[in-house]
Amino acid sequence: MTSGIIAVSIPKIVLFYLFTPLPDPEAIRLWQHSVCEANNLTGRIIISPHGINGTVGGDIDDVKRYIRATRSYEPFRTIDIKWSDGTGNDFPRLSVKVRPEIVTFGAPDEIKVDSTGIIGGGTRLKPEELHDLVSTRDDVTFFDGRNALEAKVGKFRDAIVPDVETTRDFISEIESGKYDHLKDKPVVTYCTGGIRCEVLSVLMRNRGFSEVYQLHGGIVRYGETFRDEGLWEGALYVFDGRLTTTFSNKAKVISTCELCDAPTRRLENYPDPEGRNLTLICEECSPTRAVTNGV
Repeated sequence: MTSGIIAVSIPKIVLFYLFTPLPDPEAIRLWQHSVCEANNLTGRIIISPHGINGTVGGDIDDVKRYIRATRSYEPFRTIDIKWSDGTGNDFPRLSVKVRPEIVTFGAPDEIKVDSTGIIGGGTRLKPEELHDLVSTRDDVTFFDGRNALEAKVGKFRDAIVPDVETTRDFISEIESGKYDHLKDKPVVTYCTGGIRCEVLSVLMRNRGFSEVYQLHGGIVRYGETFRDEGLWEGALYVFDGRLTTTFSNKAKVISTCELCDAPTRRLENYPDPEGRNLTLICEECSPTRAVTNGV
């Protein structure tokens, strides 16, 4: 006789990265691919001589087994895992690749790592420490380490949003002279989970910015700490099927529809539904709405 208990799948997504020397990235790639496949996970993982960067999703028990296996490798023992709720269909497939950088700024030779992490980066600030800095200094500048689309749906209040489409554009942007007036002022770099501002803070310090900070754990950790009661405004762009997420039901909508200017945080591939050009399109203007309604 069975108990009649039906197992309920609880989909979860984890985001993680770690800067640490990896002398054989291909061996790590094969191992990570095998562990993910064995636990039915999908998502994207990048491995380089500098470390690992990934986001994967699946059933919570499978994800936990994956994390235990990953942390069993001594260099990854302390890897910081950021959890969020998934939908069960967040990634189309599994991709595990070796690349020169775990986040592509186009400067692999500038990045140096040791067993403690990246070398020469900005001062790490926990969310509470960030508030302490802002409360004691009136000249702090937030510098967004993401692309313009991500910043449209959410950003720190009064942040500088560089004119970049990809991380490869950052070096020419910070070398352009636009931000030279910040070279002797406190600059706080931030990004989704912390990895891009780790690298960006190194690149900025190498180019003469003297007081650079980085938000440790990124927007994700800040949102977990302060929700929508702090300095963050809007939604967070994420790299899975959800596209955006919020930290509470009090989140502001700071972005507008590209077609009618109505407030929206809704992203869609537009004008080609099968394309890769994400655009802010409200429900009313969405061409997929007509299909859904049978128009």
